Amino acid sequence: MSERKIRVLVAKPGLDGHDRGAKVVARALRDAGMEVIYTGLRQTPEMIAEAALQEDVDVVGLSVLSGAHLTLVPKIVDRLKENGLDDVLIVVGGIIPAEDIEPLRQLGVRGVFGPGTSTEDIIAFIREQVNVAN
Repeated sequence: MSERKIRVLVAKPGLDGHDRGAKVVARALRDAGMEVIYTGLRQTPEMIAEAALQEDVDVVGLSVLSGAHLTLVPKIVDRLKENGLDDVLIVVGGIIPAEDIEPLRQLGVRGVFGPGTSTEDIIAFIREQVNVAN
């Protein structure tokens, strides 16, 4: 009996138009055997939560470079909860000041990855956190 693939939604919330990092991470996750859904740029919290619900994902990965993480992430977490997705692993990558990591964790974000984090570390973290037994 084989494990099913971990399903990851990679999203770019807000107005930030830079997605190279998100695409690099999405490709690395895919190469590691995960199923990746990339939503594209300028996603609203509602769009992200709806995509997470429709795609039945295990992980929501948010890429935020705009500095709006403390505004956007709470809205996304709320929308995920409204959709019954309390058990989805939420990770955030991008330019996140050290003093903002704990407030993000208090919102339910389990992983925060800044610039220079290796994709291997992100892959290992997701595999460690997500149980995909059939």
